[in-house]
Amino acid sequence: MRSIGETARDSGLSVSALRFYDRAGVLVPARVDPVSGYRWYAPEQLEEARLLARLRRAGMPLADIRLVLAGWSGADTDLVRQLLQAHLRRLEQGLSDARGEFSALRTLLDRRENPMTSSRTAVPGPAPAAVRLTVPAPELAAALDSVRFAAGTDPELPVLGGVLFDVEGDALRLVATDRYRMAVARTAATGHVGPRVQVAVPLPLVDAMRALLDGDGPVRLTVDGDRVALEAGDRRAAGRCLGQDFPDYRRLVRLPAGRRVLVEVPVFREAVLAGPVRAGEVRTEDGVPCDLSVLKVADGGSPVLAEEGDDGQDLVAVNRAFLLDALAAGGRDRLVLEIGAPTAPLAIRRPDDEDAFSLLMPVRLED
Repeated sequence: MRSIGETARDSGLSVSALRFYDRAGVLVPARVDPVSGYRWYAPEQLEEARLLARLRRAGMPLADIRLVLAGWSGADTDLVRQLLQAHLRRLEQGLSDARGEFSALRTLLDRRENPMTSSRTAVPGPAPAAVRLTVPAPELAAALDSVRFAAGTDPELPVLGGVLFDVEGDALRLVATDRYRMAVARTAATGHVGPRVQVAVPLPLVDAMRALLDGDGPVRLTVDGDRVALEAGDRRAAGRCLGQDFPDYRRLVRLPAGRRVLVEVPVFREAVLAGPVRAGEVRTEDGVPCDLSVLKVADGGSPVLAEEGDDGQDLVAVNRAFLLDALAAGGRDRLVLEIGAPTAPLAIRRPDDEDAFSLLMPVRLED
């Protein structure tokens, strides 16, 4: 007999998934200890578990999976073949529909980027003037430190491999996101009175700028066309901005209000490090499945880590490594966790600064 842990390890299904499939009657263990409730699987069930994992990765509905497992070992496999073929047709039709929708979206983008012009030749206007502003070095350093961790590294999305510098009025906002997390910070700025200016600064240049911010005085930031430069005394870091528009982060941070709880960061961090984790289907960029921390708000109002057997509608699962990064980037001994619905991002905010926060995208639990 195989333990549930061994079956999970050798099949590619998580322990929580095996428990879910047991409760759903899809893959029922051969034996359950009447005292401890521990599940044991027969050797031949390993093949069924591996088959189940493959079908789930292919996105087959659970109702069809039941029939496939029921008919897999039988003499007549016609039904199994029909179910596989039917699901393949659904996938192909879904891909065809998606291609059509993306083709329409590309057409809309082409029209936006190349609008029809009148027959008269447009007279080129003057090049926009360079933007120069002054920023306190300690504030800019703190802002960069609080957003740098959320920048992307996916070569397929190069514009996310940088930090957005958003200059508007007397404020400079910094934003970074890799799709799964987002960080926003704000610092005061003086010297700019014109229209709003946004540039995406590549990470190597961001890191070079951060290395200059070791003093207490002001530094000068210049945006001139597609180039950006930071000067601190007689030292300078300059380079070309990323050549794509950064997504409109303001639309992404409009969240329904959740339940806010104040946490002591050192204590909560130790709890996350030592607490239970669940294996997630989401994988990191190097192909390794991520560990999930599952949070819920206890009766006393404090966030706690849910145990493996906990269930309910108030559980929010996030990538544990991302959560630890966000706690470190918060830069405070106390932070506010805003926990909403399981499908809403987890917000991590500074109690003394509403303009500095991180968002972690939730991960759907298998069960």
